[in-house]
Amino acid sequence: MTTLDSASETKDLHVTKEPYQILGFTRARLVFFLLFVAVVAIGPMVLYPIFLMKVYTFIIFACAYNLLLGFTGLMSFGHAAFFGMGAYLCGWTAVNLGLPPSLALLAGTAMGAVLGAIFGWVAIRRTGLYFAMITLALSQMVFFICLRTPFTGGEDGIQGVPRGDLFGFIPLGSDTVLYWTIAVITLLVVVLFNRIIHSPFGQVLRAIRNNPVRAQSLGYNVDRFKLISFIISAGLAGFAGSLKTIVFGIATLTDVSLVPSTEVVLINLVGGIGTIFGPVVGSFIILSIEHFLAPYGPYIFVFQGVVFMFFVLIFRQGLVGELQKLLKKHL
Repeated sequence: MTTLDSASETKDLHVTKEPYQILGFTRARLVFFLLFVAVVAIGPMVLYPIFLMKVYTFIIFACAYNLLLGFTGLMSFGHAAFFGMGAYLCGWTAVNLGLPPSLALLAGTAMGAVLGAIFGWVAIRRTGLYFAMITLALSQMVFFICLRTPFTGGEDGIQGVPRGDLFGFIPLGSDTVLYWTIAVITLLVVVLFNRIIHSPFGQVLRAIRNNPVRAQSLGYNVDRFKLISFIISAGLAGFAGSLKTIVFGIATLTDVSLVPSTEVVLINLVGGIGTIFGPVVGSFIILSIEHFLAPYGPYIFVFQGVVFMFFVLIFRQGLVGELQKLLKKHL
């Protein structure tokens, strides 16, 4: 390795100060974030709030997955296990233990993180297709357990999950109050996601994604960083599933099936893998397709397939990825 290569790689592994940072956002990312805030503010005036809340929960889910795929370089086909088990535990603790929403959400998040630690410990020693297949196999095992165990209610799921009062004084029974609560949480998660990516930890993850051998030679424990990234991603996915349960009052087998795992991949592909706002744009597009084309039944899958091929063949970096290439600004 030449001195120049070493210096360049070392620079990649540390946070570089960019001008005009507010809340960790550069000027370009701050403008994009403010546009998202504007959409959140006017959204309930033109769209059904429950639909928007579903979009917001999937934005959080997609950010969790993007941390693993876009910034660590690990493709998982098992993230539905964390999303679904977070949803199940949140619903079960709220219904059977009477926990308030704040503690039920915490339980679902912890469940996702613990399950992520187990999955990661098993799968992290492999890369590429082998890693993806291990996560898929583990996820299918979780689905079978959820189908057979009384804890999840089997095919009936866990129903009648109460919304309750967040922190004892925010009444989530009102759709309006719940909408703004979920919206604020989503905005905070996007800020946190941006902060993680542009921290020294995030810089190491990107170095591991680009060249794990060189990152290892510089003294970084690659497997440990991958495992930490996997646990954070799984915990955030569990949090997203828990929020979905609070919004809809139900946790079902669909939450732990292959459907969320494939959706979150498609969301990031359309929005832009390895970008901060790709999960936001991708979630709005994919869930809007599902929502507005629902009356056409199975033809929706044909349209999703066309969208998938379009972005794979033409917009390979996703909408946000192509936009940042055009603007020459990181988004």
